[in-house]
Amino acid sequence: MKKFKLGLIVNPVAGLGGSVALKGSDNMSQQAFELGAVAKSNQRTRAALEVLLPYQSKMEIYTVTGLMGEKVASELGFVTQVVYQSKEESTAEDTEKAAQTLRDKGVDLILFAGGDGTARNICHAVEDTCVVLGIPAGCKIHSGVYAITPKAAGRVVELLVTGELVTVQDADVMDIDEVAFRQGSVKAKRYGEMQVPSELRYIQSVKSGGKETDELVLDDIAAYVASQMEDDEKYIIGSGSTVAAVMQEIGLDNTLLGVDIIEDHELIASDVTANQLVKVIKEQIEQGLKTKLVITLIGGQGHIFGRGNQQLSPEVIRLIGRDNIILVATKTKLQALNGRPLISDTGDNELDEALSGYIKVITGFNDHVMYAVGN
Repeated sequence: MKKFKLGLIVNPVAGLGGSVALKGSDNMSQQAFELGAVAKSNQRTRAALEVLLPYQSKMEIYTVTGLMGEKVASELGFVTQVVYQSKEESTAEDTEKAAQTLRDKGVDLILFAGGDGTARNICHAVEDTCVVLGIPAGCKIHSGVYAITPKAAGRVVELLVTGELVTVQDADVMDIDEVAFRQGSVKAKRYGEMQVPSELRYIQSVKSGGKETDELVLDDIAAYVASQMEDDEKYIIGSGSTVAAVMQEIGLDNTLLGVDIIEDHELIASDVTANQLVKVIKEQIEQGLKTKLVITLIGGQGHIFGRGNQQLSPEVIRLIGRDNIILVATKTKLQALNGRPLISDTGDNELDEALSGYIKVITGFNDHVMYAVGN
């Protein structure tokens, strides 16, 4: 039987800027490394490929040298062919040329790890001439070409390798202006479309844009959260317009696309990194005090961790504890998920499992619902 030919491209620096509050990695990898960022795109690729380990005899991986795919595929024991030699420090040009090479080799699917910038590179190189699927590894995941988690990407490939009937459809490639993003403005733009397997259980929706229209509901949520804040406890305020309403209620400036810390209704730190958060939380623990986390979900996708808030690292989340997470959202936002669970995609499988189950979501003043979290 003919083996499944899987093309693999990894952007080694995808997502670097997230944990150090750079809100992106485009042209920022050196600065991110200097701030202590750790590359995790190969780790997320490994999570996807591990799903496929039982099917090694049925497939062959065509890939790029080193950290752009060869290393992780070979370490897992897959039959691997290197078809493109990247530069020592790979660039967007390497991604595009590798994608074209894989297409020309006739692979059945190009599996790539990165963010929206990587998706743009792949789209520019191959457009809709072959089937692709993204492993989410970047700071920005607005495009509809990505699986909801690395494991989900592996599940989709599994369906293809085992001969399941999988429909292919066009999906939008989106990206935002990172300069404007760092200044607190989201300007998403459609750059094209690519063909992806349309398994709705595993493929994310294009991120919902725009501001919440039901201002009264937001005001109620914000007023309730503010009224419940305890003295001496620190509150980490996540990103998003729903959470921003809480800061507005208290009368504080907010980093819309970053993470802030408040105490006694005063802003004590803005746009903080994962390492800064760890230090603050540990100091609170030493004093016998709690740190709580206020977050919302990404509209249209349902992610609560792993999209646009990488400052909330697994270590940060563990130190805070599940019971100290305050999740806020309008019922309209929850209903738009059409019953799909909320998603935790922290990159730490044990933590994602620990966060799964039903969680309280504040949906109004003294009003909440219980909603499922998956992983």
